Amino acid sequence: MSAPDDRATAGGNAPRFAAGATVRVKDDWPERRGPCHIRTPHYIRGRTGTVVRTLGAFANPEDLAFARPAAKRPLYHVLFAQEPLWHEGKPGDTVMVEVFEHWLEEA
Repeated sequence: MSAPDDRATAGGNAPRFAAGATVRVKDDWPERRGPCHIRTPHYIRGRTGTVVRTLGAFANPEDLAFARPAAKRPLYHVLFAQEPLWHEGKPGDTVMVEVFEHWLEEA
C-alpha cells in the first residue's frame, strides 16, 4: 500500500466521517459485474459499524490492482459487533476492519 496522504485530514480530500460516526458498508457486489479487486470483506457488506479513526488517504487498491491511475481515498478503521457477523461470536466481542470511504454511507 502506498504512503498515506496527510491532506486527507487537512483539506482537499477531507474525510467525510469522523470518529464515532455510525456508518453502513454498501451492500454492493462489483465482482458480479466483471473482474475486480476488492478489499472490502463480504461479511461486512450491508452491515453497520462505528468509525474508530481515519487512517489517512491512500491510493485506491481497486484501481492499482489493474495498473490504472488510482486516486487517494480516505481509509478508516470501522468497528463492528462480532455476533451479527458470526453467530457463534460472544456478546461484546468486536471486529475492526479497514474500509475505504467509497464503500461507506451514513447509517
